[in-house]
Amino acid sequence: MSTTEKKLFKDWFDAEAASLLGRQLQTACPALDLETFTKSATQHLETLEMNARVAQFSEAMAATLPENKKQALEILIKSLPEPQKGTEQITDGWLLWPVGKFIADYGPPHFDTAMTAMIELTKRFTSEFAVRPFVEEMPDQTFARLYKLTDDPNPHVRRWCSEGTRPLLPWGKKLHELVADPSPSWRILEALKDDPSLYVQKSVGNHLNDISKNHPKLVIKRCAEWLKDATPQRKWIINRGLRTLIKDGNRGALKLLGYVPPKKLEASLELKPETISIGQLTVLKLELTNHHSRSQNLLIDYAVTYVRKQKRIGRKVFKWKTCEIAKGETVKLQKKHPMKLTTTRTLYPGVHDVEILVNGVSVAKDGFQLKGA
Repeated sequence: MSTTEKKLFKDWFDAEAASLLGRQLQTACPALDLETFTKSATQHLETLEMNARVAQFSEAMAATLPENKKQALEILIKSLPEPQKGTEQITDGWLLWPVGKFIADYGPPHFDTAMTAMIELTKRFTSEFAVRPFVEEMPDQTFARLYKLTDDPNPHVRRWCSEGTRPLLPWGKKLHELVADPSPSWRILEALKDDPSLYVQKSVGNHLNDISKNHPKLVIKRCAEWLKDATPQRKWIINRGLRTLIKDGNRGALKLLGYVPPKKLEASLELKPETISIGQLTVLKLELTNHHSRSQNLLIDYAVTYVRKQKRIGRKVFKWKTCEIAKGETVKLQKKHPMKLTTTRTLYPGVHDVEILVNGVSVAKDGFQLKGA
């Protein structure tokens, strides 16, 4: 396990990190006052969360690099370490996070230099957060430049063109204009829809999924066009891009992937045990029989209705299986569903309903009683 994996995320940015980043900056700016930089970057760190620490490191850079921000950006470019080779996934570039913050805060008035800085940064870490102010403040200029980069030989740069313009990027500021009108993104996504890199393909699929949350019909229409003469890789992107609509049971998305409402499908569901405690699991036992005159393609999910505070409920859909069931065939499936506490879900005692969804249609229901630990 690496050193970074042993720390809380926010604790990556500590006195040691400040010293490392300062020395890195000094390679391109020998006049930088390392002591002043480190002191500025680490003041009251114990009281700050992740984003605040990154911002403080960035402000320490602004205070110790040349006042001329174009010159400061040029120094940042020169200070960057050599890119990693032989991998598309970058996991140890976290020290460069404040560099992206600096570019976001001070780069827009110096577009060309800032774009060069982001291109170089994304080869080593990521510039998906840094580019968002540029998308907001100068969308035409930014999208034009990003489109030209969709054929860059480096997959990190190509991915950045898609990832940085996602309207609902996790951890990133929501791009409200693109949420309302995603049309500027289509030219980039069209250029990347057959990219050979899985790293890029994931971003294109995730970008589609973002758009689908506010414009489902638009995404379904675009995916229908993409399915014509689609490669297996492009089909994978489409499936990834439609995943939220599929979970929501959107008939248009399901039909596009070949899943129509099932006909004459007999379904029975049993949960064992019917009563469990927090930390335990229940087993879903599902039996499906096809009484239709032909085989059917099935996309099987299940939804759990969770008990929430003050007798409220919350529903979550889980993926299960896809299969083809022949005429007269019976399929028996089992699925373990744990009820463990997590950092994102608090569990409350009570009856939890379970619903089987086949091609978006509810075909069977059961439930279990959850007791306190």
